[in-house]
Amino acid sequence: MSESEHIAAPPPIDSASPVDEEDRLRPEFVDKVLDAVDAGDDETARRLVEPLHPADIADLIELAARDEREGLVKALAGIVGPHVLAEMNDYVREGLLDEMEPQQVADIAGQLDTDDAVALIEDLDRDDQQAVLRAMEPDDRAAVEEALSYPEESAGRLMQRELCAVPEHWKVGQVIDYLRSTADLPTDFWEVFVVSPDHHPVGTCKLSTILRTPRQTLVGDVMSREQTLIPVDMDQEDVALRFQKYALVSAAVIDDAGRLVGMITVDDIVHIIQEEAGEDVLLLSGAGEGDINEPVRMTVRRRLFWLVINLGTAIIAASVVSLFQGEIGKYAVLAVLMPIVAGMGGNAGTQTLAVAVRALATNQLTESNTVRAFGRELTIALANGLSLGLLIGVGVTIIFGNPLLGAVMAAAMVINNLAAGLGGILVPVTLDRFDIDPAVSSAVFVTTITDVTGFFSFLGLAAIFLVR
Repeated sequence: MSESEHIAAPPPIDSASPVDEEDRLRPEFVDKVLDAVDAGDDETARRLVEPLHPADIADLIELAARDEREGLVKALAGIVGPHVLAEMNDYVREGLLDEMEPQQVADIAGQLDTDDAVALIEDLDRDDQQAVLRAMEPDDRAAVEEALSYPEESAGRLMQRELCAVPEHWKVGQVIDYLRSTADLPTDFWEVFVVSPDHHPVGTCKLSTILRTPRQTLVGDVMSREQTLIPVDMDQEDVALRFQKYALVSAAVIDDAGRLVGMITVDDIVHIIQEEAGEDVLLLSGAGEGDINEPVRMTVRRRLFWLVINLGTAIIAASVVSLFQGEIGKYAVLAVLMPIVAGMGGNAGTQTLAVAVRALATNQLTESNTVRAFGRELTIALANGLSLGLLIGVGVTIIFGNPLLGAVMAAAMVINNLAAGLGGILVPVTLDRFDIDPAVSSAVFVTTITDVTGFFSFLGLAAIFLVR
């Protein structure tokens, strides 16, 4: 028997399991729970849902229709707890919290780590937010209020204040006894922060190191003095990049004076990386947040704003075409071919733009290599333009039997691809230099550049060489 035959295949997912192979709740399971709630059989609904992970229970509530959620949550009383709400989509959670009394929300927030409690409260209306804060325990309220004082999407909002910090003159045995006897430590942590008398972080010590080191050893002798410190006002996207670059599991957060004020753990960063990546893609398309649970009115307003702007850019492109109405009237085939030039330029610009925005977001594109990046994209644009120009030029010549028309088409394709490559990187880099998110409005400018350049180059060359 070969070695590979000794390796057991993973067990198949039970067809009766509530989740499928991709960890998604099965439609028949969701229907079964909702049917039980609709029939007033809350006991069956709770029995079905109780074994689920909090994240799966959150998914179940999100999958229910808006008018079914309140009844579902009431039926699952005692199961839909703080950790389920912490896993829930922002819009769905906000709708449920609106139906709760401030004291109920305060009790839930008090059972969560600071970062999750802040996420729960920060999206409430100001009056509701203040009512919830007044109902919280003084220590919890102080921690949440301090976190809310930091800018949105900053490390201060993301961090949790609960952490384990010890002085470096302690012995390992003292640290172990402290960890076992102290009740207000975080639920999950992977390292102990070592601080100076004025509470400045001076190093870290992994739990694995503590567990494997003799009790009489000084913490200062086994700790790592090299650590990545996160300023409290750092943007969450930059925090995520540091975690990714340095393979961090957790990191200390410091205030302006360099004192340790909190920590950020990798489980929070996973959400941020997913959120930021999806946000950039959606912003490039002008689709707003793209959340299917977002209220329809808000979605319409956000999408319509960018569609109106796109309408304006389309009018600009149309005005360029109107300059050549006489030429198009004399040479009607121009109207057939000009969308090809503009369309291919738009596609090329979108490719370059997507690469540039991602490179800026991940710090791959900086002032140090901007010139080199420009040269690279222009080289790619020229190569693609020549290839596409040759292909379309030969095709037009064969189809229309006009080599000069083919040459004009090929030249316009090269020119527009160069404009697409230049615009695709110039626009996001320029916006980034002015501290404007390049994902928000780059696409509008790049599309305008490629449309105007495509129409003007093709129709202009045709006016010079074809139309007499």
